[in-house]
Amino acid sequence: MKNNSDPLFDRFANMDFADAKPVFGVPALARLQAEHGGKSRITMRLDNDVLAVFKARAEMTGGNYQTIINQALRDAAQGMTLAEVVRQAIRQEMRTDR
Repeated sequence: MKNNSDPLFDRFANMDFADAKPVFGVPALARLQAEHGGKSRITMRLDNDVLAVFKARAEMTGGNYQTIINQALRDAAQGMTLAEVVRQAIRQEMRTDR
């Protein structure tokens, strides 16, 4: 069993980041962070089966499970029902299959 589930962990595990600069020390990164700001780092517990569903969806679409969870929470906060989400997904798939 691996200690870290990140697929890139092994690739970067032995790299030395002692001389790395913080984001605010690299203007291009600081600008990117400012453009994509408005997010907060949190810790939350999810049921294993729920997390597995989001990870499976991410693997199927090539996306990131955290982004998919964020979108699901955004949809719920905006009052979208599950039926509306399914309808929207079907419409998108029908458009891309043509």
